[in-house]
Amino acid sequence: MESAGVSGSQSQPPNNMNDGSDTKGSCLLLRYASQNSLDESSQKHIPRENGKDKPPYRNHHHTNRAFDVINEMRKKNLLCDVILVADGGMEVPAHKMVLAACSPYFYAMFTSFEERDQQRITLQGVDYSALKLLVDYVYSAEVHVTEDNVQVLLPAANLLQLTDVRDACCDFLQAQLHPSNCLGIRAFADLHGCLELLTHADSYIEQHFSEVVDAEEFLTLAPEQVAKLICSDRLMVPSEEKVFECVISWVHHDLEKRQNDLALLMEHVRLPLLSQEYLVQRVEEEPLLKANLQCKDFLIEALKYHLLKGEQKSLFKTPRTKPRQPRGLPKVLLVVGGQAPKAIRSVECFDFKEEKWYQVSELPTRRCRAGLCVLAGRVYAVGGFNGSLRVRTVDIYDAAADQWSPCPEMEARRSTLGVAVLGNCVYAVGGFDGSTGLNSAEVYDPRTREWRPIARMSTRRSSVGVGVVKGLLYAVGGYDGESRQCLSSVECYNPEKDQWKPVPEMSARRSGAGVGVLDGILYAVGGHDGPLVRKSVEAFNPETNQWTPVSDMALCRRNAGVVALNGLLYVVGGDDGSSSLASVEVYSPRTDTWTTLPTCMGVGRSYAGVAIIDKPMAPATTM
Repeated sequence: MESAGVSGSQSQPPNNMNDGSDTKGSCLLLRYASQNSLDESSQKHIPRENGKDKPPYRNHHHTNRAFDVINEMRKKNLLCDVILVADGGMEVPAHKMVLAACSPYFYAMFTSFEERDQQRITLQGVDYSALKLLVDYVYSAEVHVTEDNVQVLLPAANLLQLTDVRDACCDFLQAQLHPSNCLGIRAFADLHGCLELLTHADSYIEQHFSEVVDAEEFLTLAPEQVAKLICSDRLMVPSEEKVFECVISWVHHDLEKRQNDLALLMEHVRLPLLSQEYLVQRVEEEPLLKANLQCKDFLIEALKYHLLKGEQKSLFKTPRTKPRQPRGLPKVLLVVGGQAPKAIRSVECFDFKEEKWYQVSELPTRRCRAGLCVLAGRVYAVGGFNGSLRVRTVDIYDAAADQWSPCPEMEARRSTLGVAVLGNCVYAVGGFDGSTGLNSAEVYDPRTREWRPIARMSTRRSSVGVGVVKGLLYAVGGYDGESRQCLSSVECYNPEKDQWKPVPEMSARRSGAGVGVLDGILYAVGGHDGPLVRKSVEAFNPETNQWTPVSDMALCRRNAGVVALNGLLYVVGGDDGSSSLASVEVYSPRTDTWTTLPTCMGVGRSYAGVAIIDKPMAPATTM
């Protein structure tokens, strides 16, 4: 390699060259210049087509073909002039010129530092698999970011200043944000200076605070990290109760070590914003607070705040009396397909701020009785009935692009199924395949893009509702085709054990009940028992393992969609036994009351799928 170059001294003319030889060289140069002048002069008389010069010939495939050849040479170790050594001593051969052309890090190394004269360069702290992927990217412009390699690929891309790969890694991690992993992704982004990902992770954590603090990651945080999280004005929580309870849970997770941090954290819990009843019955009775004088002061401050009236209360200002002001992306209610009275393709959105409905892109085909869920910001419409057949197809909606795209099909045809997200996967439970009710269930992993079966339920359940509470999936009611009965039974799936087990039955038989989850409570809404369509609602608390009734809806509803947002439960459409409904009822558990949205959908829908999503950037014309 060293003999391949020609030194600068060898390229200079010898010192003993006489004037004659220099003159000869000058004549040659002059002759060349004269010929050029003659050529230019003569060209002026050559007519041009349309009076314009033709553009230069350009081969757009030349660069790609050249790099393909260079890459093949690298793989065969031809003309390579450097060997990169990763951690563990593994080697990757390459060409300095190619590396320098693609990476500012290598450009500086090979032009300004001592490594420019070295054939073997050790890169400290660079994983071999990551280095190999990055060198492959330099030559091919392709890299496949996966959950298995992103944690070594991003730091290496950062070090070698391959910003496109670093950004691809950040985009991948941003798409993976979930309440169970967002704290870890945030720490990773902070460690490696990925500011845009850090900002997205912070925003995600604030918007999904209630789910984040229920995940295992939260319990592993240091006290300073918990304090920084709960002091944010932008936390989106149904009430300050959630913040108080998460602090108590965090302390109890390692009581001996953490009880001394309680005052540090309670300083950021806005106790004055809690109801007086909750302060007296829950906060004042908490043993941890009773044993801490500083925490007692915070409680006294809160009780004093509640004793003040009118203007006195507005003048009593501390960091804990300031209401939180979440700044999350505006949300919309998405209603997909349904039966009106036949299967339809129509998809509508409700803008909560403007209180208006508008249409977005239709489904690719007619679909009702499907399951709907949201995973990584994308909406999955799973199974259902297209007007003639029960289907196994799945379509995905991208709100930002306002378009639908296909997803791998389920193993079984399923309509009137239950669908939910658990552990970054989509679960499809029960349903009807056109001939029989199903007790089977399957799960879709978006990383492998494959469906696989899970354990079977004990009962066949079509028209089943499902919900997820604290890492467990509940299948609620439905219709058992064998006994031809609507069901009051409920069973619960543990994904770690791949096992279903029974939980207490509801007080009423409910087929086609809407199921929603709000603040760790599972709600079964409406449904029917034979010809009897219900307006009643009951709630299951996994902590007490009991169902309790709540206030009835204004209307009888079966086959309605149910979703939760900001401490409220939305019940969308359905039918009353004779006609499809276009109205939406809203339940507040704090007041145990129902209200109705001021505007209705453009069309009454039963068996529609519903979801809460970020508002698309450019919605269509309002209806």
